Amino acid sequence: MRDTADFVVDATGDGDFETVQAAVDAVPDFRENETTVFVAPGTYREKLVVPSTKTNVTLVGGDAAETVLTYDDYNGSENRFGEEMGTTESSSCFLFGDDFTVRNLTVRNDAGRVGQAVAARVDGDRAVFENCRFVGNQDTLYVHGEDSRQYYRDCYVEGTVDFVFGWATAVFDDCEVVCKGDSGYVTAASTPEDDDFGLVFRDCEVTGDASAESFYLGRPWRPHARTVFLNTYLGSHIRPEGWHNWDEPAKEETAFYAEYENSGPGFTPDERVDWAHQLDDEAAERYALDRIFDGWDPLERLA
Repeated sequence: MRDTADFVVDATGDGDFETVQAAVDAVPDFRENETTVFVAPGTYREKLVVPSTKTNVTLVGGDAAETVLTYDDYNGSENRFGEEMGTTESSSCFLFGDDFTVRNLTVRNDAGRVGQAVAARVDGDRAVFENCRFVGNQDTLYVHGEDSRQYYRDCYVEGTVDFVFGWATAVFDDCEVVCKGDSGYVTAASTPEDDDFGLVFRDCEVTGDASAESFYLGRPWRPHARTVFLNTYLGSHIRPEGWHNWDEPAKEETAFYAEYENSGPGFTPDERVDWAHQLDDEAAERYALDRIFDGWDPLERLA
């Protein structure tokens, strides 16, 4: 890949650029053809911004575990003007460009367990991630964009509280979701009221070193949150009731939380909250990619 890429980023100086940001900045605005950027193994300490003008950009790391984009801002830390940052400003990466693809990279927030500290905020439409790692604690992966469709395959996501959260329609296929800490919540969707799909996990594994019955699958950040786990292994750390209403009973009437043929010690359908759903075969068929993404096929990008 290094030999065929349009740009090579190498922190040692053996490439076209030494930072990922410099390579992204060099991409022509609104380019219709794909621009490929190879990122050599190494740790790149920078707050990456892929603006909306940078379209059809593909980042390919040399190795998922050894190619790391990282920063350590968090909610409450100060910017250069001494002003406190919020959750969004804490992001190590801001990904706004449409048709953005990432393979074989780690995106990390190194702030530690200090509250909200985002690794990646993703806003662009038709974003694709393959064999990527999202590493952090609270609020690791912010699937932010209201009109954003995002696809994650063979990825790793870890965190403590609400570590997959946001408005986007996002599908996770064959991903490892790792829960850390004493207790927490895997997801916190804020799905818009008119959207049919929110966060969808298919054929994933929800694992971690958390103690037994200590994690909820999700809680509704906004009233119409939608989150579904299908054919997914759930570890013993998942609480029998499965879902939490964020101490707002009214959200039980509007949120949609469901499962289909999950497995593992954390799958206890008879003990789930009475406002959650177990899908039948017909309902589960709705969760095909072409239905979820309204005709967009992200697998074409990965062929």
